Amino acid sequence: MGFFDKLKSGLNKTKTSFDEKMNQVFNGFRKVDEELLEELEEALIMSDVGTETSLKIINNLRQRIKKEKIQDESGVKEALKQEIKEILDKENSELKLETKPSVILVVGVNGVGKTTSIGKIANRLKTSGKDVVIAAADTFRAAAVEQLEIWANRANCKLVKREEGTDPASVIFDAIKVAKESNADVLICDTAGRLHNKKNLMDELAKIEKVIEKEMPEASKEILMVLDATTGQNAISQVKAFKEMVDITGLVLTKLDGTAKGGVVIGIVEENNMPIKFIGVGEQIDDMEIFSSEEFVQALID
Repeated sequence: MGFFDKLKSGLNKTKTSFDEKMNQVFNGFRKVDEELLEELEEALIMSDVGTETSLKIINNLRQRIKKEKIQDESGVKEALKQEIKEILDKENSELKLETKPSVILVVGVNGVGKTTSIGKIANRLKTSGKDVVIAAADTFRAAAVEQLEIWANRANCKLVKREEGTDPASVIFDAIKVAKESNADVLICDTAGRLHNKKNLMDELAKIEKVIEKEMPEASKEILMVLDATTGQNAISQVKAFKEMVDITGLVLTKLDGTAKGGVVIGIVEENNMPIKFIGVGEQIDDMEIFSSEEFVQALID
């Protein structure tokens, strides 16, 4: 199954929900007027796009309709697709891994699929010919290291681990040494995901970043935040909380196949000026794909 088919299948619940709301708007289509735009705005909000982003899309759509003299249903739908795509295209979704080794620091609250995402990203990089080392620096959560070890073995990647309770920054330090000695292409670092004690997490992430900066000052660095798509608008507030602690360079959206709230992707990008780098659309190790705005919009709106 190709990426587009996987994406279409994974977005099925979101698409069904989105179609339902769009059909309600267009079923009684008479003409392109303010009433139609208001109904479209409401449909976007109900699809988890978010109030501010929905308002922006409709304002831009209004101008586009006027400028292009759009008068039919298919023209409005096509213009809507273009507006959504332009939001998603604002930020570059390509990974910047220009040095050897490069670093990917992975953050996010517990339960969002962080460990699974690391395994899938590692597998994707490995399949593309890169040598990957994984650092198990979430030493706080019981079983986090064991789970990551299972995924590292599946992806055939080296794992650097220590016992539970070890200082996470020291695990990163050891992993950097292993990555350099083994001439690895990429070092992927897991981190703890507790937000209830923000001060501890902030200190921990600052310490980890300091170690990476000191030991690998020239390295390309991506800081990816993993989000669970099923949480809808809560995902946006999670990004805001983590942005206070660390300079996130991109987002990984998981569990898109299990939710009707995939519209949140649009709001997350718009409200945080941050690209989606990967999306998870299934349970298998190869069900992690590089985000494509073109294919996302195509899968969402016929």
